[in-house]
Amino acid sequence: MHTYNRLPVALTRGEGASVWDTDGREFLDAMTGIAVCSLGHAHPAVADAICKQAGTLMHTSNWYRIPLQEQLADALCERTGLQSVFFGNSGAEANEAAIKLARLYGHGREVREPTIIVTEQSFHGRTMATLTATGSRKVQAGFEPLLKGFSRVPYGDLDAVRHVAANANNVVAVLVEPVLGEGGVVLPPEGYLAGLRGICDENDWLLMVDEIQTGMCRTGRWFAYQHEDIQPDVITVAKSLGNGFPIGACLAGGKAAEVLGPGKHGSTFGGNPLACAAALAVVDVMGREQLDQRATILGKNMLDGLRNGLQDVNGVVSVRGKGLMLGIELDRDCLPIMAAGLEQGLLLNVTAGNVVRLLPPLILTDDQADRIVTGTVAVVKAFLGAA
Repeated sequence: MHTYNRLPVALTRGEGASVWDTDGREFLDAMTGIAVCSLGHAHPAVADAICKQAGTLMHTSNWYRIPLQEQLADALCERTGLQSVFFGNSGAEANEAAIKLARLYGHGREVREPTIIVTEQSFHGRTMATLTATGSRKVQAGFEPLLKGFSRVPYGDLDAVRHVAANANNVVAVLVEPVLGEGGVVLPPEGYLAGLRGICDENDWLLMVDEIQTGMCRTGRWFAYQHEDIQPDVITVAKSLGNGFPIGACLAGGKAAEVLGPGKHGSTFGGNPLACAAALAVVDVMGREQLDQRATILGKNMLDGLRNGLQDVNGVVSVRGKGLMLGIELDRDCLPIMAAGLEQGLLLNVTAGNVVRLLPPLILTDDQADRIVTGTVAVVKAFLGAA
């Protein structure tokens, strides 16, 4: 089906931060398959884990105990302070699990039509429930009727959440991204998540944090909510968790930990031995190489470089980011920059129509980071006629 607009390049091989096309041209990857390949391409530890497991046992069923799944669950719980995990195949599946968990939690409190507060500009997936939760009319258009049970507020606006709390008695949870990814690399005001935590506690709601793009060291901590030193009730993670192998997870703790019981949810492939072997290798490398700290250092250097090169250029609205999640907002739509990046040997991404989004691998060298900054500045300037 014609569900994607393709760029005129066919990639066939990757190594570290570089990929090559069918003509042998090399590109530096500042997109990583939209924050998926955080360890770069063909990482030997992940490749070895997949190959070894493929020759041992790829899939059984969740009717049986899966030791690698238990190890991965323990590793994720250790890094989040949560107590239980459901594994699926993607971020959308992880968020579907969170939405079902919240509704079940609400019914347990005798709320007849449980409602989840979500935000404008958010992105939570493309299944029916997750696209309804998403704060983008473009994503939802044509798929009506949407589902009931969501109340939308402006991102970063705690007063709007308090207003809902004062005027609705059927809210059971808040679902929020700690940084808007698809929405344009938008950072909320400092203290936003802590404020949400307080409102949720006052009203006995669940705080559910969507870490699908921000998680796994991307923003300089294992998970972006940890910048505010809070404890969510639920977090969802995917993308970098398998470094290219499909896997997603919904983690829960405290009063949310045991809401989803046997028979309430499931996945045929979720958490099978092959996926868990890949994810365990990712967790091991990220921890051993302290890639959260590496993302902090590289992200600051790249942000400084982008600001130095672009802050005075007409047409540039803002250069922002956290860790290795960087955005350059322009005053106009800029999708052609993706094709222009190819000419510079860069894989760039444009989101929200007018934001150049950089999501390079966390294993980037200093020289590669400098080349991405220099090339991106050149592409943006040329697009704006400032070269």
